[in-house]
Amino acid sequence: MTKHQKKFTYSVIGTGKTGGTILHELGENAVPFDEFNRPTADKLKQTDIAIIFVPGSAASEVIEIVLEAGIPSIWGTTGFVWPAELPERVKKAGARWIIGSNFSLSMNLVRKAIHILGKGSVLLANPEFHIHEVHHIQKQDSPSGTALSWRDWLGQEASISSDRQGDVIGIHNLHIKTPGESIYLKHEAHTRNIFAHGAIWAANYLLANPYIDPGVYQFQDIFDQAFKQLT
Repeated sequence: MTKHQKKFTYSVIGTGKTGGTILHELGENAVPFDEFNRPTADKLKQTDIAIIFVPGSAASEVIEIVLEAGIPSIWGTTGFVWPAELPERVKKAGARWIIGSNFSLSMNLVRKAIHILGKGSVLLANPEFHIHEVHHIQKQDSPSGTALSWRDWLGQEASISSDRQGDVIGIHNLHIKTPGESIYLKHEAHTRNIFAHGAIWAANYLLANPYIDPGVYQFQDIFDQAFKQLT
């Protein structure tokens, strides 16, 4: 950041594994909110943007607070069914939200590869698709939001299996099997910093691009927009 750039402040709602990493990365520029310091609209309005990593069980309450605040927000909540009317409510609030099941920037490169594999698999003989995901034992939703996204990206019927082990950050495998061969694609997260960096990147992208219209955006769509700007 140069001396001429604005110094942004961030509300970080949810101080668990990923939220805690985000707080560490942002340092003094972040204001933490959890059960000991509950967020309110007035408190959130004192910051430029909110980064939210709360469990699905807490999402409904936080949604109302963030809507009232009207500030941009980044949502990493999984295991939650987003209300159908949410996009319209966010637009009316004049806010801009980004929602993602996985904020790894490299995962979006994987997404492009999965699209190719899914589309090209129609040329294979009787392909079968299986996705397996592994996460830490404290992860509440199963299968992971990322595994469900992989199946969507694949565009094919695929079975999904899950495992919970120790403090595994996240491993996702795709196996495409035919009678004569197998194709494997794997993504393994070695550190939660990748999710923190992706969420912070998304927040800074919104702040740096105020022309983006109010509404709800998927993280992958914002990534694709930024990717096009590179070419």
